[in-house]
Amino acid sequence: MSEGLPAEVACRVMGVSVNGYYCWKKRPPSARAVRHAMLAEIIREVHDASRQTYGARRVHAELVLGRGLSVARCTVELLMQRHGLAGLPGRPKYRRVPNRPTASDLVDRQFHRDEPNQLWVTDYHRTPHP
Repeated sequence: MSEGLPAEVACRVMGVSVNGYYCWKKRPPSARAVRHAMLAEIIREVHDASRQTYGARRVHAELVLGRGLSVARCTVELLMQRHGLAGLPGRPKYRRVPNRPTASDLVDRQFHRDEPNQLWVTDYHRTPHP
């Protein structure tokens, strides 16, 4: 054992049989473990290619849509969490102050006219290209 304890002592403390421990140690990795190892490498590639900005949703989309793999998003989340991979947080959330104007009239413009066609107001201005 890696801590220097004999296998028999460790098995007795853990409550497992010595024969079961040695069978577990010699057993080849399961199909799920092999698939998770393969997916973890691909997830790390996609995450690094995105300059470590993609989260589980975008990595999942790249695997399914971009690379044609069949994988669940929860599996991508699990593997990213196990390997310490995380995307950047989303857009900053701006809070608006209720019942306060967002802009004021800084140049004291007069928009009231007594007759029609004296003043034209718009919020869209098209400028010619240089």
